[in-house]
Amino acid sequence: MKYLTTPFSEEEISDLQVGDVVSISGWIYTGRDAVLPKVQECIAKGTLAEHNIDLQGAVMFHTAVSPAGVGPTSSNKKEIEESFRPLSEAGLKMHLGKGAISKATIEALKENNAVFAVIPPTTALFEDQTKERELVGWPELGMEALHRIKVEGYQAIIAAAHGKSIYDKEV
Repeated sequence: MKYLTTPFSEEEISDLQVGDVVSISGWIYTGRDAVLPKVQECIAKGTLAEHNIDLQGAVMFHTAVSPAGVGPTSSNKKEIEESFRPLSEAGLKMHLGKGAISKATIEALKENNAVFAVIPPTTALFEDQTKERELVGWPELGMEALHRIKVEGYQAIIAAAHGKSIYDKEV
């Protein structure tokens, strides 16, 4: 098990390999299909800071935040998978979700020294490990708005790193 605290350094990400089990603590962002295009728009316009968003060394968990807790959604949905490259180029270091992602997305991660980790769908467990929540932007999207949550001990498996994927047969 590798223990990581946000924000992550370039070196910490460079040391991760496909199949590594990590325990993540610190503040992470949450977002899925409704809000990620809005975050990408902020990247394109250079307005992340106006929304109190700092992606340097950050994590994006593909989930909504509800009173019941958080749990991963499929990361290969069009709006989510299209966000990997721009978010990684803007400094995001880890995407958390579930499911296989495309070769093009894996290559985009490699080019930006970023990784994708899969996280089990255990909403009740994660609720106990979610210590604080705050709304960051787009409240009109309800539970799909952009949130930042403070976590302690979220466990995940590195599924894509350095051009390799856990879903490839040759890994």
